Amino acid sequence: MPAPASQAAPANIWSTLARAVLLGFLLCLGILVIYPLLWMALSGFKTNSQIFSAPFDLPTGFSWANYVAAWNQGVRSFLFSSIVVTAASAACTVLISAWTAYGLTRTRMPAKPVITALILGGMMLSPTVALIPLVRMMQSIGLYNTHWALIILYTAFRIPFTTFLIRAYMLELPSDLDEAARMDGASDGQIFWRIMLPLCRPIIVSSVILHILFAWNEYLFAMIFTSDLDVQTLPVGLTSLMAKHGTNYAQVFAAMTISALPIVILFFLMQRYFIRGLTEGIGK
Repeated sequence: MPAPASQAAPANIWSTLARAVLLGFLLCLGILVIYPLLWMALSGFKTNSQIFSAPFDLPTGFSWANYVAAWNQGVRSFLFSSIVVTAASAACTVLISAWTAYGLTRTRMPAKPVITALILGGMMLSPTVALIPLVRMMQSIGLYNTHWALIILYTAFRIPFTTFLIRAYMLELPSDLDEAARMDGASDGQIFWRIMLPLCRPIIVSSVILHILFAWNEYLFAMIFTSDLDVQTLPVGLTSLMAKHGTNYAQVFAAMTISALPIVILFFLMQRYFIRGLTEGIGK
């Protein structure tokens, strides 16, 4: 029997109130996230005097001079280094982790629990503990102060976490697909490339985005293992830019906006796959 009108009315009121509170909370949260980015981008159009005298006012004019100056003062080189290091390390990390996860979930190997524990145990290793031996190693093999040093380090320290994500996703995929493919004569490599990777696309995209967020903003390794401006990535390069031009905050804000823009665009373009991959992988 339908509920009486006297009981349905209070329920509708509380439901509407809950939705209004949730909407208000999400709106305030969105403002807290978007406003600093917008303020930083608008400050790039101001002068130093305008930033200090009226920091929260809109710029009087929209001249791209600060952005052009920041681009010519090294941001172009820093951006190129960040793109090279981030793209290469993301590709290596995801491919190695996906192949490792496939071996841990879809193949028969001796001592598989022990191997899984060793790989996932890498998440407990602190990078700062290995800094001194890593510096000596990179210097001895001639990779210190190169992009390859950061690519290798980012890949090595992100493989355990990325393997954990992809392995959790692969565990929920039906094993009948593997068996049917093997009955048709497919090898492990063909099953991995043609069946497993397409099925794991959401978690692959999520892993790529998480790695990009890490590599794009990583500072410690980038500061220690690079010294030349042509090799430094954006986090370290922006620090050197502030040290050289510390009084020109308008150009610094412009440089920070340029560095943040690719990540913001990437996340908005890939957020559907990102959320789907995490909810279907970790949530299972």
